[in-house]
Amino acid sequence: MLNAVKRLWSRREWILVVLGGLALAVALTWPTMRDPRHTVPGDIGDPAMFAWQIAWMGNALLHHPSQLWDSNTFYPDPNSLAFTDTILGYAPFGMIGSGMDAAVLRYNLLYVLLHALAFVGAYALTRQLGAHPLGATVAGIAWAFAPWRLAHVGHLNVISTGGIALSLAMIARGHGWSLRRGHRPDRHSPGWALAGWLVAAWQITLGLAIGLVFAYVMVAVCLVVAALFGWAWWRRGRPAFGRRLLVADLVGGVFFGAATLYLGLAYSRVVELQPQADRSLAWTEMYSPAWRGLFIAPESSWLYGARHATARAELSWPPEMALLPGIALIILAATGIFFSVFRVRHRILLTIGLAVAVLLTLGATLPWNGDPGYLTLSKHLPGWSALRTPGRIMIWTTLVMAILAAGAVSAFVAEVRAAAPWPKAGAARSVLARGKFVVLRLALVIPLALVVVDGVNRSPHPEVLRYPAAMGAASEPTLVLPSEGSLEMSIMLWSTNGFPRIPNGIVTFVPSGQERIRSSSMTFPDSTSIAALRAAGIKSVVVLPEWLSGTPWEGVPNRPVDGLGITREEIDGALLYRLG
Repeated sequence: MLNAVKRLWSRREWILVVLGGLALAVALTWPTMRDPRHTVPGDIGDPAMFAWQIAWMGNALLHHPSQLWDSNTFYPDPNSLAFTDTILGYAPFGMIGSGMDAAVLRYNLLYVLLHALAFVGAYALTRQLGAHPLGATVAGIAWAFAPWRLAHVGHLNVISTGGIALSLAMIARGHGWSLRRGHRPDRHSPGWALAGWLVAAWQITLGLAIGLVFAYVMVAVCLVVAALFGWAWWRRGRPAFGRRLLVADLVGGVFFGAATLYLGLAYSRVVELQPQADRSLAWTEMYSPAWRGLFIAPESSWLYGARHATARAELSWPPEMALLPGIALIILAATGIFFSVFRVRHRILLTIGLAVAVLLTLGATLPWNGDPGYLTLSKHLPGWSALRTPGRIMIWTTLVMAILAAGAVSAFVAEVRAAAPWPKAGAARSVLARGKFVVLRLALVIPLALVVVDGVNRSPHPEVLRYPAAMGAASEPTLVLPSEGSLEMSIMLWSTNGFPRIPNGIVTFVPSGQERIRSSSMTFPDSTSIAALRAAGIKSVVVLPEWLSGTPWEGVPNRPVDGLGITREEIDGALLYRLG
């Protein structure tokens, strides 16, 4: 009977956690869901690009999977999907719906859902490690809605972290391990372990910007566990592990490694074809945050944004350097080092891990210039040098802090229960006893309220740019002018209406094919530029007059087309040139 009750409560707990996570995500990302077909959180730059990316991947998998990596943008350069971090794991969502409106709606739904998954993942991890449900809830909110994440509302590849915590929770459960009770071989579950590895493999496919660090963390964890297993075997004989669990780990590890290798090969191919894509360590030094950035919130933080404006202005690049994890989380994590339900040795290890994460977060701004440290890893670990923004290690800093905070809140719950149990019938059930019970129970809500307030946002939600009808009338491949700056991301989004091939797009380098077409179009329309564009395969040019000011194409609308063998027509304020 007792086991049946426990199973019933367990199912109800997780139903409540999932529903609560969804409700929290909608509330703390609001007003994302107020107009999800026409607005995006943050700005119309990166969200437009990621909305296009998801749409393209879904379309490619449905209609021409062999051309997945050769996207319709950056024509004619191959492997263009890998020119920037690729959130391949979201590709199945791109199969649902079509066109620009569906792409924007899909993006907003994923934006909300990834926050819910981050909450559920952190809750699952801290519960598995031994936290009380209230402590796990505090940890989940603190990690999923940390203020520093608000600087990355348009970076789906950075804030899609739910799979990290969830996979660690599943793997820990599969191995019967927690911070509170240690290793319990009777709790081994190969199925949970394998599921954890598969979730980890999916997480890797959401991009190597954070996935590569995750991969190295997993490798480090495996090496540490193997070393401890070998030590225990040598000291006390073969410890309990189990062949089925070992097989589950090996199979899951193969999937995880294959996903990492698959993405790694795609990006290495880009560097082979586009050597300018390779980043030097100067990028890392430029984007390394100062230590004070750990206590400065992004502008879109409701509680701290305006208050930290002066301090934020002193940062050279606030979007990657305003890294406040939340004042409430800092206090709770510091408390958790000394007061916790977790074992002392585990708290010591967590504190050491936190210190390492903080040092890596600071990158090259350490007194010794990050070597040893982040720059050392950039020099010796494959792929690490491409991670030009050390501040994104804040993902791990925040996760360790959330675990420490969960331990502190759980210990607080235990103390309150001991100090104020439910008053029994009779004299003990006095007004004083009831009052003490109520007051202390209400006090338990304080940490929860604090992390919620820390996570409230005031992110702008601008409307995406209207699709120019001239693009729909153009024959592809189509060049859209002007071809520079953040407008390129909107052009990528517009191309989800039919996916015409376009040389437009923007990443941190200029692909060789795009550079040739862009350069040849500077004098358009004249005989030289038209010949060059025709040679590149371009059949149409769409010009957006309202965006030309201050660009090399400013004079295009006033240039004659007589005798050039092309036609020009105006469609809803845009100019469509047909090159024949």
